[in-house]
Order: sequence, then C-alpha cells, then structure tokens
Amino acid sequence: MKKSLKELKELAKICRADILKMTTVAKSGHPGGSMSSIDLYLSVFNVANIDPENPYDPKRDRVVISHGHTSPGVYSALARLGFFNPDDVLAGFRHPGSIFEGHITRGIPGVEWTTGNLGQGLSAGVGMALASKITGADYRVFVLHSDGESPKGQIAEARRTAVKEKLSNLTVLVDYNDIQISGRARDVLFVDIAKEYEADGWKVLEVDGHDFEQILNAIEEAKNYKLGPTVIIAKTIIGKGVSFMENRHEYHGAPLKEDALEKALKELGVENDIEKYKEMRSKLPLIREKLEFEDNTVVAEPETPIVYTKKDKIDNRGAFGNAIADLAKANKGKVPVVAVDCDLKPSVKLEKFEKVAPENYVQIGIQEHNAATIAGAMSVCGVVPFFVDFGVFGLDETFNQQRLNDINHTNLKTAVTHCGIDIGEDGKTHHEINYVGIVRSFFDTKLIVPADPNQTDKAVRYAASTPGNVVIAMGRSKIPVILNEAGEPFFGEGYTFEYGKMDILRKGEKVTILTHGSVAHKAVNVADKLKEEGIKITVINVSAPLEFDAAKIKEYIENTEVIIYEDHNKYNGLFVEFSKSVVENGIKPAGIEVLGVDNYSPSGSNALLFKIFKLDEESLYEIVKEKISK
Repeated sequence: MKKSLKELKELAKICRADILKMTTVAKSGHPGGSMSSIDLYLSVFNVANIDPENPYDPKRDRVVISHGHTSPGVYSALARLGFFNPDDVLAGFRHPGSIFEGHITRGIPGVEWTTGNLGQGLSAGVGMALASKITGADYRVFVLHSDGESPKGQIAEARRTAVKEKLSNLTVLVDYNDIQISGRARDVLFVDIAKEYEADGWKVLEVDGHDFEQILNAIEEAKNYKLGPTVIIAKTIIGKGVSFMENRHEYHGAPLKEDALEKALKELGVENDIEKYKEMRSKLPLIREKLEFEDNTVVAEPETPIVYTKKDKIDNRGAFGNAIADLAKANKGKVPVVAVDCDLKPSVKLEKFEKVAPENYVQIGIQEHNAATIAGAMSVCGVVPFFVDFGVFGLDETFNQQRLNDINHTNLKTAVTHCGIDIGEDGKTHHEINYVGIVRSFFDTKLIVPADPNQTDKAVRYAASTPGNVVIAMGRSKIPVILNEAGEPFFGEGYTFEYGKMDILRKGEKVTILTHGSVAHKAVNVADKLKEEGIKITVINVSAPLEFDAAKIKEYIENTEVIIYEDHNKYNGLFVEFSKSVVENGIKPAGIEVLGVDNYSPSGSNALLFKIFKLDEESLYEIVKEKISK
C-alpha cells in the first residue's frame, strides 16, 4: 500500500530517529548523509513499482543507491515501507550476525546492487535500464547518488552512455548537500552537477530535497519524459532534522554518543528506546546464515559447437567471435545474448555478432570502467552479457569494477583477448600477464584459458550456458588446432568441456609439461618432435588453472621433472596453484622448472619475445632434453 503525502512526512521523522538509533547502537555508521537522503529514499521507494510482498518480481522497477554508505537511510526507509522488520535493522546494523551491513548489500529486499565503491551506481543503473530495453520488460530504473562522488570519471562515462542509448526509463536523483568527509564539497573539488548533466544531454530538474511535493512532482515529470534520461538535483541539508547536526561535516561518518542521541530524539519528538535494541544486539549470533534471494539471471542454450579441422589456422579470439555470433543467432527469441564492446570490434572479433544481432550489440566506446559495471548489472536482469575487451583493460584496468561484480554475484561473461606477451610489438603497457593472478583474487569467478580454437568454442558455449561469472582469457595470434596422437582434433568431435578437468594431450614419462592457452600447441609440438627421437614426455593442458588439483594427475607428477609452461607472469600464474596443491596432497616431483614472464617485456615480434623468456619451442626442447639426460 503506497503512503500518502502526510504519511511520508511522518515517516521521515521516524526514519531520521531510526538512523540515529541504529548508528549509535552500532557505534559506527554514516548518519549525516543518510538524514539528507532520507526524503529522497522514501519518495522513490514509495513511487517505484516494487511490492514488499514480492520484492524480486522480474517486472519490478529497480532502485540503485550509489552512495552505499547511507545504508542507515536506505534500510530505515525500506523497513518503514514494509520490506522487513525495523527492529531487525535497529538491533543488527553493522553486526556480522545480521544481513544489514555497513554498506548496502544486494539480496536485502529492495536493494538491487551492493555499493560502497563510489561512482559505480549510475553505470549499474544504465546496465539495468539497457536490459529493460533489450528484454522488453518495460520497468523503470532509479539511481540515487551523492554530490561528493560526482567528480568520479565513471559517472561521466555513464551519463554519456545513458544519452547515447536514449534511456528514457532512467531517472537519477542527486543528493546535493554540499558536504563530504573533508568539509564543503565545493571546497574539496567543485562540480557544477546540473550543468554537467545538461551538457551531456540530460533533462535537468532542480528541487528542494526535503519537500515531498517537489520531489514527487519531479519524479512524475521524469516518468513522462520520453526523449532520454532525467536527473533531479535535490538540494539537501546534511543532518537534516536535528539542529546541532545540520550542515556539519563532522557527522558524515560519526554516530552520536548516547547523551547527544537523547537530545536529538527529543528534538525529533521520538522515544529513546535504544536499550531495547542494545539488548537484542547482544543476543545476535556471531555470524548470519548466507543471504539467499531470488535472482533474475538466465543462461543460453549452448547449441552445436563449431569444429575446426587440422587444416584450419585461426586465433582463439576469432573462434570466440564465431561462437558468440552463433550463440546470439541460435538464442534469438529465447534468451538475449549481448556483447558489450569498448571500441575494439575488429580486434576482439565482434563484427559477425553485430551482423546477426545488432540489437544486442552495445558499443560503450573507450569507457572500460563503465562498460564492466554496465555488463555486470545487465547480467542480473534477464540477459547473458559478454564484456569483451583486451586483457589489460578488461581485467587490470577494471579490477575494482570486476571485484564489485564478483561481490554482487553477477552472471557476467568476460572475454579478454590479447593476453600474455602474445601481442608482441604493442609492448609492456598492453601485455596482460596477470590474468590468472587477478581472477585468483575473486571468490566467485571462474577462469578458462583455452588451448586452441576448438576448446575456445566449447569454453564460450560453456560460459553462456552456465550460471555465474566466467572469464575467458585468449591470446592474439593465429595458432594451429591441437591434434591427438592419431592426428585428429583433440578438442573436436566428442569432446565436452568440463570446468576443472585437465587434458592429457600427450603421455610419456620422466618429464611432464603443465601448460595452457596460446603456448599449449608449442608444448605438443616439442613432445611430438621428441617422440620421433624415441623420447615420450607428458603434456597436460590446464585450461582452468585456478581449479588445479595435483591429486588428479599424481601419476604424471610424482617423482617426475615438472615444467610449468605459460605465457603469463611466472610468479602469480599456474605455478602458484601447482605449488599449493602438491603441498596439500603431499606429492613430491623430482624437480620443478617454471617458464614464464619474469619482468615487463620490451616491444618485439612474438617470435623474439618468446625466445627472450624461453617460451619458444627451441628453448623448451633444449630444457626437456637436459632434464631427460639427467
């Protein structure tokens, strides 16, 4: 039941008291900004098409709060509008035994996106609004952000994208209290927020952020504007409602002491009952159960793989491009497969995709941070997005955005090309040599490093048809199809990709090469050359290096000379997983040699760079021969 204007005004007073109580009980939190934003929160959550009895309805409106530190205001507004019990928030705020964390957390009814890293909320809202257009779900998206985060470059990226995509279903409300932790926002770094939005092509409305009539009228005007997105700049007062807190930056992140709380609650005319909540808090468990919630994530049908023959010579990125185009075409009318590009269409092989599914091709331009967040947010709104980029941009540059996608348990597929020193002449700034180490830092993201075009095709189909975040890392150069010992494609007909499974490409004794990605075929070539000399060695493809389990291949590494062979930083790649696993399983190789990149590489052809780092076939051949002769 939606609240009347009179009821909203009364709730605002109660919510301000809630904010002060929960932060005092928790002895931490951000009361000041929560009190300046609370009238906006009550207005938006009251107007938005969200039902407390069915908060995960796929057709619901989405509300994204970018300044996640104002969680006391968000939780209080939602609680007082019937989404959950206010007592649970007041007692449990910022306690590990409660779901109500210090920054808002996705999965709490009414909360769509975990935020805290300022500047990312608008990109998330743009992603959700785009998904609404692509799926035809016809919901609206509201984004609330603060003036203090407005200098962030990612907000500018998102603003431009929203206008380019004509997102008339997107409304932004800015809490303009002119205060941040260091003092006046205008003194820290002035931003003319209204003019910046206007310059980017937004409809701009300005209101008193504590006048419900003005806020609600502006929201209604925004809903009726069909030419693009609308921003509502709301002039507010930090600490609004308590005289000694108003316009004081000291209350940005400082809760009231109990004597000051008593004074503030008297001013608000609200009972001081914090002893009740302190008692409840003392009885909370040490840690809460895992937060479970319904999710609007979907998967695509993998369809029939493309099989490349021994005559084909294609790069893994080309096989990726063919696979994603095939998936988009085959899943039309069922599940939208989307490609999010950063002005790299020919390099990351998205031309075919654009031809078969132009409506699902999203060109973001050179705005990687924005693109990563947009794609992550789209993935929880009924589409299967692939964020496609060069490795250094899609992983290194966007680490913070990808980390937040991981925290939000998204369903994002990230395809990064030009990994390793395989891109040669571009030089060290473009060599992605940390893709294993970076993804290792996440808790809920899989990593696949396919060995040839056939495995790439199957890995892409696996990612699209499997829930959760998946990164596929590929090189640049054309490479041969890996063959089995009978001379047929190893990853061809009859091969099924299984995440974590290791592929025994060649069987031998004394020496085992563990490899993956664009150098795997080189290891096979060396093994085949040695076989002609009567020497058989083992080559194992580890396409999921973060799932390496030494116990599964114990027979090939126990008392054996092991060579780790990868186009990657040798200090944080497969060697780390190998070392950990052999120790955990008590396996003792006869020796270990790690071949990889041990420093930033100069520019040069692939052939020269591989030779510098002993990743060329000749160097590998000599190293194996030396170990065999021991």
